[in-house]
Amino acid sequence: MTLEFRVQHDVATDASPSSRTAPRGRVRRVLDHLAARRTAAQLRRLDADLVELSDLQRVLSDARAVVDRGWIQHAWFAYVDDRGRTRTASSAAATEVAGRPLVGACLVGAVVDAAGGPHAVHSQPVQRSLDVVWHALAAAEGSPVTWCPAPDIRMGRVRDLTRWNDSAGRTAEQVSGLLLTAERVALQESDRVAGRASALRAHSGAVPVLG
Repeated sequence: MTLEFRVQHDVATDASPSSRTAPRGRVRRVLDHLAARRTAAQLRRLDADLVELSDLQRVLSDARAVVDRGWIQHAWFAYVDDRGRTRTASSAAATEVAGRPLVGACLVGAVVDAAGGPHAVHSQPVQRSLDVVWHALAAAEGSPVTWCPAPDIRMGRVRDLTRWNDSAGRTAEQVSGLLLTAERVALQESDRVAGRASALRAHSGAVPVLG
């Protein structure tokens, strides 16, 4: 009798499963890393927006103080010249005010002065502050602020604010009141941004940065 020993060659090896799962694990780690980086970048932008909105509230509060000290119409600034005379300056001559005692300002001029003065008229703090003031004047209460409108639209909004300031029967109290409303708009916008940041942190498990 002849005995035959058959060797089975279809035994599964340990190498085949890991060769399939290892790449999937690496891909998942890469995707998770990219998602974490995107979340961190979004949170940095939201935190920067909150800092900017806090600065805008300060600018608007300071502008209100400028109006309370002295409000004018049909010019941006009233100042004292080298001979002690009170002069007015329009937007075209705003740089003449630099370094001189300011005794009055219109709505737009007060914002410009509070945000850095005539030399900063085209700066972002001035432009953003005027965005908020126009929103307080013309937009529905509680609606989000439209940031960075086209230059011609923004210029039209500045004209809107100027006409409103210069209209017959306007009072300093009304101008101060509009700036107070603008402060409230900035605060509402800050609350909106803070809510988005909080939701993003909760969803991602990110820990808020204190201080």
